[in-house]
Amino acid sequence: MTITLAFVATILILVGLIVASAIRIFREYERGVVFTLGRYTGTKGPGLVLIVPFVQQVVRVDLRTIVNDVPPQDIISRDNVSVKVNAVIYFRVVDAEKAIIQVANFLEATSQLAQTTLRSVLGQHVLDELLSERDKINQILQAIIDEATSPWGIKVSVVEVKDVEIPGDMQRAMARQAEAERERRAKVIHADGEFEASQKLADAAKVLATQPAAIQLRYLQTLTEIGVEKNTTVVFPLPIDIINAWVKSLAAAK
Repeated sequence: MTITLAFVATILILVGLIVASAIRIFREYERGVVFTLGRYTGTKGPGLVLIVPFVQQVVRVDLRTIVNDVPPQDIISRDNVSVKVNAVIYFRVVDAEKAIIQVANFLEATSQLAQTTLRSVLGQHVLDELLSERDKINQILQAIIDEATSPWGIKVSVVEVKDVEIPGDMQRAMARQAEAERERRAKVIHADGEFEASQKLADAAKVLATQPAAIQLRYLQTLTEIGVEKNTTVVFPLPIDIINAWVKSLAAAK
């Protein structure tokens, strides 16, 4: 009787273990790729899934967006500048079957592909483009990686170049270049201002030449401005016409 009870208890435990191993619960963001005797027989989930123990195996796949930090890559730009660039890639599994069957490890494969593509694409651009055209480069990277991972059931949504590390000597050279550029712009602006001022002075001279009385009004306006400042010394400009007439009269007297 004791042996019979022990046997029944053992059978019940085995049955319980088999039933427990046949039950799989998948969350909303998970899918189960089912293999029956090694052959793919479907994708199940989410929710409660029953499988045949010892006959079927299930591989659990997460469908949420995965953020992968691409390690810093040493890159030589098209203008032969050595830089170190790192990036971040956002992707997710859209086809669980392909992600498991078509590639051994889709996470590692996507990471390695991102590193290779990062070096290849950025090496085709000059340093100025790497610094100023981030959005364009990000779109190129996203398109290339997404196309390459599509057969694996992977959708790459975003690729962002995070940082471009430039050598110290190159940073100093760029700083000198920027300073020289600012000086050049300042000189150009100053020259443009002098040119415009000379044009205005030429126009004013033409007006004064046609209206001799205007110069006298300008003299009086200058005296008024000096008087407001309460200066003790007043400088009054002497018209050139008076000096010329005085010089001519002296020449005639001689």
